Amino acid sequence: MKLLNYTTRYFALLLFLLISVWAVALYYAMLDEIYDSLDDSLENQKILIVQRITENKQLLVESNFSDGNYSLTRIKAEQYSNFEDTYKDTLMYMQNEDDFEPVRIYTSAIAHDDAYYKMRIITSMVEEDDLIEDLVSYLIGLYMLLITALILLNNVLLKKVWQPFYRLIDQLKTFTLEKGEPIKTDSTKIEEFHLLNQSVERLTQKSRESYVAQKQFIENASHELQTPLAICINKIELFIEKNPLEESQLLDLSIVLDNLGRLTRMNRSLLLLSKIENKQFVDEEDVSFNVLISQLALDFEDIAAHRAISIKIDEGDKPLTFKMNRDLALILVTNLLKNAIVHGNADELIHINIAYDHFSISNQSAHGLLDERQLFNRFKVGGSPGKSTGLGLAIAKAITEKYNLKLHYHFAEKQVFMVNFPIK
Repeated sequence: MKLLNYTTRYFALLLFLLISVWAVALYYAMLDEIYDSLDDSLENQKILIVQRITENKQLLVESNFSDGNYSLTRIKAEQYSNFEDTYKDTLMYMQNEDDFEPVRIYTSAIAHDDAYYKMRIITSMVEEDDLIEDLVSYLIGLYMLLITALILLNNVLLKKVWQPFYRLIDQLKTFTLEKGEPIKTDSTKIEEFHLLNQSVERLTQKSRESYVAQKQFIENASHELQTPLAICINKIELFIEKNPLEESQLLDLSIVLDNLGRLTRMNRSLLLLSKIENKQFVDEEDVSFNVLISQLALDFEDIAAHRAISIKIDEGDKPLTFKMNRDLALILVTNLLKNAIVHGNADELIHINIAYDHFSISNQSAHGLLDERQLFNRFKVGGSPGKSTGLGLAIAKAITEKYNLKLHYHFAEKQVFMVNFPIK
């Protein structure tokens, strides 16, 4: 949900609560004002009737409401002295409406020529149900009008005000450290947006500088390590060729060469892993994993045959194609296939299954069920380490995470590594 719509929702709720409270207060205030006005009118009618009685005593003859809007009833002096004026709401049949309508009755007492009378005066009043209905209708109209105005305000005026923010968000969506393109912010008179633009520019620039420095350091360190390692390996090999050595000495030097070779491979693997995590492989294309796996299986055929291991490939009806960096796709399949050959049992079968949304590599292994929590960690070597650096599966995991793929391991009488691709 966008920020403008999010705030509009709370404004709408707040307006509803405020208008509801205001409507209740307005309703009772209106009723109080109406009753006060009616009571004043009734008291004024009493004064006018008393004046008319002074001019025409015939009006004192007992009458009821059928003769007008008042009635007179004679009372005793004791009743007059203790009489209190009252106001009462009731219903009375109205011929013009042909229905009972609400009226207000004012009851008072008057004295005239040593005689005392109880006077009741009636007047029509506002129907509360009609008042409530009209009030609710107008308030709903007011609420809808305010909400419409608020939406128009957000989508016309405020949307224009927030344009620098949304343009910054759009640039952040496509910003990557690898491309090296700086974020270009728009000038704005709004202080908060100006501070945000400055902070984002400073942060992205600093991140870019740190990324470049880290990248250069890793590449330089790897290169500087490769050179002395290669020199050491070359010198030892030359020393072995030129000097007659005892068997124990040759064994010691071969161990040194093996460790130097392992250190060289580890250096390359760490550099590759670092490049993957730093997202330096930006070129992408549609990679056919059916073709790629078939080519790699053919390349590893001799190595597998050395251990009497055969490779079988089963392909589904639909090809498996995914857009990614081709070199990383090659490294992913290579590491998983090499892992199956190195750790698989001799004289067994490596089975590769390819479907439209996944591929799996399974092999027989004497290691049994492996700990998946540790399996993809760096330098975790299962079974006999041999010349393994312990980084092959970690690299495969990093590649799958880069492209939101799922690399799973399970044991079902065989070691099975499966890579799931998102279904398009």
